[in-house]
Amino acid sequence: MDATIIDATASTKNAKQQRDPQMHQTRKGKQWYFSMKVHTGTDTDSGLVHTVQATAANVADINVLGELLHGGEDSLHGDSAYHSKVLKAQAQADACGVAFNVNQRGSRRHALTKAERARNRRLSRVRATVEHPFLVVKRLWGHTKARYRGIQKNLAQMFTLFGLANVFRVRRRLMAT
Repeated sequence: MDATIIDATASTKNAKQQRDPQMHQTRKGKQWYFSMKVHTGTDTDSGLVHTVQATAANVADINVLGELLHGGEDSLHGDSAYHSKVLKAQAQADACGVAFNVNQRGSRRHALTKAERARNRRLSRVRATVEHPFLVVKRLWGHTKARYRGIQKNLAQMFTLFGLANVFRVRRRLMAT
């Protein structure tokens, strides 16, 4: 699973003279964005997106985790935004056999050890497949900004875009048959 920021217009040139009330500000690195987030659940074997969810930009990625899972997972891959000691304990305690392969995060007081950094690097190679649908939608097709006001309208467009990104991903297999 992963999330990306889709910029929204901060313009107030409308009848109510205000920005979109469903979009919020967030900070990534040292840059501030007025935007929404698109969260996806992706199959790591095929690289196909199976779940799409949209939220305001100020919603933490881990809060949407439950909505991205479909129940048939045997491993959970995510970046450090999805790391939680509680979730890790649940995954290890459950008899369902879900491997918790989420990157660990360091802090100012506790830097990551060499072994933890090596583990994160190894897990990131698998997790890179999750980034490919974002590459198709945002870079190849240029959809980096929200086209409509409101999260639901933009989410409907994201369903279409990620569905087409799935078709784009398997296009060679489709053409061979």
